[in-house]
Amino acid sequence: MLNQEQIARYHEDGYVTPDFTLPEDMVEDIKQAHARLLKKHPEFENYCPNILKFDTGFLGVARHPDILDMVEQVIGPDIALWNSSFFAKPANGGHATPWHQDGEYWPVRPLATCTVWIALDETTTENGCLRMIRGSHKSRRLRKHHTNDAENLTLNQELDPAEYDEADAVDLLLKPGQISLHDVYLLHGSEANHSSQSRRGMTLRYMPTTSVFDRQVAKDLHKKLKIMDHSERTVFLMRGRDVSGQNDFTVRL
Repeated sequence: MLNQEQIARYHEDGYVTPDFTLPEDMVEDIKQAHARLLKKHPEFENYCPNILKFDTGFLGVARHPDILDMVEQVIGPDIALWNSSFFAKPANGGHATPWHQDGEYWPVRPLATCTVWIALDETTTENGCLRMIRGSHKSRRLRKHHTNDAENLTLNQELDPAEYDEADAVDLLLKPGQISLHDVYLLHGSEANHSSQSRRGMTLRYMPTTSVFDRQVAKDLHKKLKIMDHSERTVFLMRGRDVSGQNDFTVRL
């Protein structure tokens, strides 16, 4: 569980690193599942935007009670998982992730998501750790982005340079099994991996069910931003109830 200071830090800084580590055997199981995924789909070497489409076994991680307890502490007791992805960053050339806000891509209305980021390798400045700008979520608005279709980026929406100062960035250094939680509006990104060590990270995207996963908005964002069409993904109720009464939990795997 998060203590009161950590909960306050999440809301003040936009992210927090709990005093929590996944068991080594679970970390190893995730690595092996990812290796099986890459064997079938080598195109996901750097980034897989929807791992549950290919292996629902990853749901076991998303249902970890300690993770759900911490998510509940920051977004409330009624929780849906609407996505899980993998940022793999292989050694000697793993792709960078441009500075962005997650909410720029996401069809959740109103925007509200806590991302759990799980380190499967040690994350360092050399292998492209996450970088955050503390407090950048507090205005609760999406800043101006532009499209960058460079092949060596995991995502194609990038914050305009006038929207942030990289000198304010904080490096998120994690050991294998450690996690971080961050807010949907937080400014963050990561450098390419030019080291000899991989930097694998799994993400879990949880939203409070006071929000709606809007499939029409997903289609509109797909056309507008030329990003993956999220409209046919499965949304999973993880705890509580659908407060909005509008979320569609039909299985689409």
